[in-house]
Amino acid sequence: MRIGPHQLQNRLILAPMAGVTDQPFRNLCLKYGAALAVSEMLSSNPDVWDTDKSRLRMSHKGENGIRSVQIAGSDPQLMAQAAQFNVANGADIIDINMGCPAKKVNKKLAGSALLQDPTLVRQILEAVVAAVDTPVTLKIRTGWDPQNRNGVDIARIAQDCGISALAVHGRTRKDMYKGDAEYDTIAQIKQAITIPVIANGDIDSPEKAKQVLDYTGVDALMIGRPAQGRPWIFREIDHFLKTGEHLDSPPLQEVYQVIQQHLDDLLDLYGEYLGIRIARKHVGWYLNGPQHKEFRARFNRHETIEAQRSELEHCFSYQ
Repeated sequence: MRIGPHQLQNRLILAPMAGVTDQPFRNLCLKYGAALAVSEMLSSNPDVWDTDKSRLRMSHKGENGIRSVQIAGSDPQLMAQAAQFNVANGADIIDINMGCPAKKVNKKLAGSALLQDPTLVRQILEAVVAAVDTPVTLKIRTGWDPQNRNGVDIARIAQDCGISALAVHGRTRKDMYKGDAEYDTIAQIKQAITIPVIANGDIDSPEKAKQVLDYTGVDALMIGRPAQGRPWIFREIDHFLKTGEHLDSPPLQEVYQVIQQHLDDLLDLYGEYLGIRIARKHVGWYLNGPQHKEFRARFNRHETIEAQRSELEHCFSYQ
């Protein structure tokens, strides 16, 4: 699969997730087989670009692979400026967010709320595509609610506007993350347009990945929540798609080393105060079984990296 001039090594992409797909997590997923890792959502409001939070999200220093940066907003001109700003800061691909279901995003008529206004969708896409020379991709949901699944119409608009690839989450905005993702609409979108289409939603195993590819005929798959605490899911799926065989789960020692490296990278990016707090959710995803409930409670109380490392060492010594 290609996105503009960029040839992907396989058909697996890490989905953008606010508060999750920071640089340490993106690099980890790329190491374990993701062909592309999309950044956290960045606001098109220039007033927030100089905040510590935005600067950390926009960091690409030493980043591996193709740099895809997602932007969000509802003003065509501000979105165009945001695209230019991020390209100047190292983005190889600009991704437009029209899929986020969060209320705080939707109340500003951004994210998936834009699916209610195809005219504004077209204005934003035209403005961003015209503003940069890099490829522009788009992420959407199947529609606003189950009675208004207009994903096919939005997909046609995207193609008309010069979007290079389209990712579709198989739920409407009203669905949030409830129930099961549906792939009928994604299959219809794939039939309706010629640009690459990427399926997203509930792809949590090698078998499910093959099932979705076969059913929808899409060009690639996007994986989000199933990669949390399991970055090696990309390696597992890629191997299965190529060979039909399952890889063994990583040994405990490898998992331990991954968590340790992840902690190091979080500290390097955020410093100790933020790093140890952000580490809590990631470690909780790695060790999310009921047998680790007490461990998670202890780990989340620690206020120093030394205490966190000691708790981890103690945990893995009894695995």
